[in-house]
Amino acid sequence: MELLDRYLQAVKKHLPSRRQDDIIAELRANMESQLEDKEAELGRPLTTGETEDWLRQMGAPMMVAARYQPQQYLIGPGLYPIYLYVLRVTMLLAIMAYAIVSAIVIVVTAPGEASVVAAVARTPGILITVAGWVTLAFAAIEFFSARFPEKFPPLTELSGPWSPSSLPPLENDGDTFGKPRSYAHAVAEVVFGFILLVWLLLVPHHPFLLLGPGAAYLTASPFELAPVWWTFFWWCVALNALQLVWRCINLLRGAWQHRSRTEDLAIKAIGLIPVGVVLLVKDSGYVLLKNPAIDGARYGATLESINKSIHLGFVVVCVVVLLQLAWEIGRPMYRGYLERAATR
Repeated sequence: MELLDRYLQAVKKHLPSRRQDDIIAELRANMESQLEDKEAELGRPLTTGETEDWLRQMGAPMMVAARYQPQQYLIGPGLYPIYLYVLRVTMLLAIMAYAIVSAIVIVVTAPGEASVVAAVARTPGILITVAGWVTLAFAAIEFFSARFPEKFPPLTELSGPWSPSSLPPLENDGDTFGKPRSYAHAVAEVVFGFILLVWLLLVPHHPFLLLGPGAAYLTASPFELAPVWWTFFWWCVALNALQLVWRCINLLRGAWQHRSRTEDLAIKAIGLIPVGVVLLVKDSGYVLLKNPAIDGARYGATLESINKSIHLGFVVVCVVVLLQLAWEIGRPMYRGYLERAATR
């Protein structure tokens, strides 16, 4: 039954990641048994309204998941799932706000590697402070709700009655792949994504961050990079920003446990744009001579060899990405074909 599947899906999002599958399997068996007993008593399947009434009696998904949480002493099991959700969202918003403000401050005032390191070093302290305030607030709510319930009703009562019709639709399992990720892993991806984005934004002011000692060599050499590299660079920045926004949205939606096939395909497809921009450069002019009239005879052969090597490298990258896209798009189709063939 779809409504039951949606209910169990909502419960699963609030369960400990290591025990999710086992708990859901046990809960599904118990609920299906109860459902069969009710239908046997009535002599017919339950209507949608009767099913919603039954699920409403079972309790909101977050409250059902609370029964399987480890014993909490500071914050009770009834409040703990809400606390965990608020903590995750608050810490994510704090990271986003801090990273954006830090990036603006670093780029505008004091761009440099030391500034980036200092900003990253302050991140744990900010997260600990945010977590402390959220925990203190929920501990106070738990304390006053337990001792003065008539004046401080539980948060679950303030939110109004829960309705099964508000359950989110079933997620498409075919759009996910890979092993389940922990919440810490997903948050780490967002944090390091912000760090990478800040680092990329510093590169125009400090080429050493990207090229290393090669920046000094490039300045002293007779060669220079063609303008197309700036187009390629800003496309890469935009691609990283898009991936970061996508990951933040997944965290807020609670879809952080599995990698999204749609996201993976979209990032790879968009990633072909900067590669195509480079491949379409006229005469493969990726590297130019600063003084072609003077150095053309001496470095012309070397310049041609460098440009051909760069062009060949991007051709290989383009072919590899195209093959990966073809495989990712074709694999579900092939799997569907095999399933249809097996049912004939």
